[in-house]
Amino acid sequence: MVCSGNICRSPIAEVVLRRLAEQTGLGDRVTVESAGMGTWHVEEPADPRAVIVLHEHGYDGSAHRAQGFDPAWFADRDLVVAMDQGHRRALLALAPDPEARDRVRLLRSFDPAAPPEAEVADPYFGDARDFAIVLEQVEAACQGLLARIEAVPGQG
Repeated sequence: MVCSGNICRSPIAEVVLRRLAEQTGLGDRVTVESAGMGTWHVEEPADPRAVIVLHEHGYDGSAHRAQGFDPAWFADRDLVVAMDQGHRRALLALAPDPEARDRVRLLRSFDPAAPPEAEVADPYFGDARDFAIVLEQVEAACQGLLARIEAVPGQG
C-alpha cells in the first residue's frame, strides 16, 4: 500500500487489509505493508487523525511507523497498490520491467462500485470526515481485493 508520506492513506489501508485478511482466514496467505513515495515522515507514527478514525471503527493503527518505498521491493511483492494516479505513475516509473509494472494497481480498482480510475483522496489537509471517507473507500476496496485473492487457488 503506497501513498505520499505513509502517514494517512496507506497506513489505513495496511491496517484494514491485514485485519480483513485475518478475519477471512487469509492471514497466512497475505502479507501487508505500507510505504510512502516520499521519505519525509520515515519512522513517524501515522497521522493522529488516521489512528483515531481507525480506533473509532475497531482497528489499531498505533504501531505504525512510516517508511519510504524501496524499488527493490518489486522483486518480491506480488502487488504494489497505489492510493492515487500520481503514486501509480511514480511506481510505474520505478518498476524495473513489464512484469513489475503489471503488479502496480490503484486500490479503488478493486472496488466494483467505484468509478474507473477512482482514487483514494488525500485527507491530510482535511478534517475527521475526510479520514472517515478514506476509511470507507479503503474498506470497500480491500474487500474486493481479498475476493480476488480468494479466487486464486494456492496463491497469495
